[in-house]
Amino acid sequence: MGVQLEGVGLTHPGGVTALQGLDLRIAAGERVAIVGSSGAGKTTLLRLLATGLTPTSGQLTLLGEVPARLRSGALKKLRSRIGLIYQSPPLPPRQRVVTAVQAGRLGQWSLPRALLSLCYPLDIRGVEQVLAPLDLTDKLFSRCDQLSGGQLQRVGIARVMYQRAGLLLADEPVAAMDPVLANHTLALLNRLAAEREVTLVASLHAVDLALKHFPRIIGLRAGRVHFDCPAGEVTAELLDSLYANDGLGSAQPASTGNHAGTEASASAPRTAQRCL
Repeated sequence: MGVQLEGVGLTHPGGVTALQGLDLRIAAGERVAIVGSSGAGKTTLLRLLATGLTPTSGQLTLLGEVPARLRSGALKKLRSRIGLIYQSPPLPPRQRVVTAVQAGRLGQWSLPRALLSLCYPLDIRGVEQVLAPLDLTDKLFSRCDQLSGGQLQRVGIARVMYQRAGLLLADEPVAAMDPVLANHTLALLNRLAAEREVTLVASLHAVDLALKHFPRIIGLRAGRVHFDCPAGEVTAELLDSLYANDGLGSAQPASTGNHAGTEASASAPRTAQRCL
C-alpha cells in the first residue's frame, strides 16, 4: 500500500485550518504532482505524509502503517522508509557532499556505523552512483557552502535516492534550478521512481512541469482537493478555477504550458471537481 487519507484534516495550534476532509488514495509505485496557489496546503500535506505533522481529524495510512498508532521505535522505522526532498535542503554549510548524501541512510544503520559515517565516508562508490545522474560527481568532496542553490537541491535529491525510500516526497524540488536542469531532474526522479516502483508525491508551482512529468495531478485549494485527474484531463477551466482569487481576478501561473495566459474569473466554480 502507498498512501491513504480518510477524512484527514489538520488545524494548527493557533486555530488555523490548513487541511480539510481530504480523501485520497495513492497506490504503491504511483507518481503524483500536487499543484495549487501559495497557502493552498501543499507543503502541509507533504509534511503530514512525512509524519512531521499529525492529523487532527481522520486517519492517515502510510506504507501499510497508521503513524498515529505507532510507538516511537516503530515510528522511527517507518520514517526511515520515507524520503523528503526539501525546497531548501537543511544541509550544514561545512558538511561535505559525500557525508550529506550518506546521511540518507542514518536511520537504517546501526548507531556505531551511523556515527562513523559522519566522520569518515564509508561508501564513496555508492554515493558517486547517485551523484552521477545529477551531474554532481565532481562535487563529491566539496563543502555544501561552496554550492549554488540548484546544486544544493540536487544534493538533497541524491541523499533521498541513496536512502532508497519506499515513499518519496518532494517539496518544490526544482525551484532553484533553471528550466533545462529542472526538466532533466524531474525526468530523472520519475524514471528512478518507476524503475524502483517507489511512490512519488511532489508539490510544484510550475504547472507545465507537473503536466509534463507526472501521470496524475491533484489540485489543492484552501486545504481541500479541488480536482484529482490524469494529466491528460487537466483543462484550462480546471486550472482557472484552481487559481481564481476573489477580488483580484488573478490568472493561473504563467508557466503552465498550453494553458498559459488563460485568465481566471472571480466567478469561477469553487466546488471540488474530480476526474477519477
